[in-house]
Amino acid sequence: MLDIKWIRDREEEVQLAADRKHIALSVKALLELDDRKRRLLAEVEELRRQRNERSKQVEALMRSGAREAAEEAQAAIARAKAEQAAAEADLREAERQLGEMLLRVPNTVSPDTPDGDSDADNVELRRVGEPAAFDFAYRDHVSLCELHGMLDLARGAKTAGSRHYYLKGTGALLHRAVQQLAVDMLLRKGFTLMDVPLIVRGEALTGAGFFPLGQDQVYRLDEEDLWLVGTSEASLVSYCANEVLDLAQPLRLAAASTCFRSEIGSAGRDVHGLYRVHQFAKVEQVVVCEADPAVSDAMLHEITAHAEELLQLLELPYRVVAVCAGDMSQKTFKQFDIETWMPSRGAYGETHSASNLHDFQARRSRIRYRTPEGKLAYAHTLNNTMVATPRILIPLLEIHQEADGSIRIPTALQPYLNGLERIATPKDDFVIPGIVE
Repeated sequence: MLDIKWIRDREEEVQLAADRKHIALSVKALLELDDRKRRLLAEVEELRRQRNERSKQVEALMRSGAREAAEEAQAAIARAKAEQAAAEADLREAERQLGEMLLRVPNTVSPDTPDGDSDADNVELRRVGEPAAFDFAYRDHVSLCELHGMLDLARGAKTAGSRHYYLKGTGALLHRAVQQLAVDMLLRKGFTLMDVPLIVRGEALTGAGFFPLGQDQVYRLDEEDLWLVGTSEASLVSYCANEVLDLAQPLRLAAASTCFRSEIGSAGRDVHGLYRVHQFAKVEQVVVCEADPAVSDAMLHEITAHAEELLQLLELPYRVVAVCAGDMSQKTFKQFDIETWMPSRGAYGETHSASNLHDFQARRSRIRYRTPEGKLAYAHTLNNTMVATPRILIPLLEIHQEADGSIRIPTALQPYLNGLERIATPKDDFVIPGIVE
């Protein structure tokens, strides 16, 4: 967690960050609690010292034969022991409360982060490509998937409940193809691909900054401190936890994994199709670098550019926005989102997010490195969604559809689909044998 001295030195800045991020936290109360903890600690230490002194006095009195005085001293020690126990209990409670409050302290916010309360206040930085314009009655992604036998929402709900799905045939192949395209791009850019744990301990999610404030978004395994990850970011950050790294060059890690999210608080929102689901796949970028703001800011732009390059290869129009403070999570210092045009929504929808966390995660996870002077320092960490699917299938299918219902495959994806250039009218061989549609 963040160092209390660091918070004291930035009291006003930290309180402003909490207010802007809508986190219920009084930094003044936090520091007062720390003062109380310090006083209790001093009291406990003084009581221990006095008790030790009295114990020595009892030994001396016993040796001198002053039994009555020794018994009185022993009674005083018993009273002091009870007083010490009460003070120690108060100290433990103060430390518990302080620990809980410290876990709610947010990261500060970059000076160029826009003000605002929600994603409606995010500031557009640039647009690339033009939103699709159709001269025919276009279909949404669900209709296209049904036309080509690529999606089964009804059986997904039958099997697992709402916001679950089956991808079939070409739909499943597209789902895998965009992931592999993203992985291959990152490998060419010097990232190390990792296959990571999808079930992690609570301390991994706390260290990565997802707990305690985001705990309601994560699925827990009953009666165990084990949780299903909502992003491989948590696993990649935990891989570096409690380590001293060589950061002469930034550490670039990537993972392609299944992810799970409870979507608490989103009831009734984005319920149609594949936009907001409980299970999905992500290719994630995580970077660990030296604690130089210029270096980590350059890395933020670099990993954002990787995601933009992917969207350009997929021939999808998008925009990049600077995320406002009110739309940021507790852990974020600076954030860019990429929103891709989705015809069925008549709007840009978030498909990627890139964040610079400075040393927030590193302090909580104890990720350090040695400076050129040989001193230990906390690193800076960053993350970015290279691609998340099936959400990316929404614009991919809708934008590349033709009047006859066929779907053009972008050139960059064709090698991952055995050279398939177009998804045409479905044939009998796309139907699963034995299943009556």
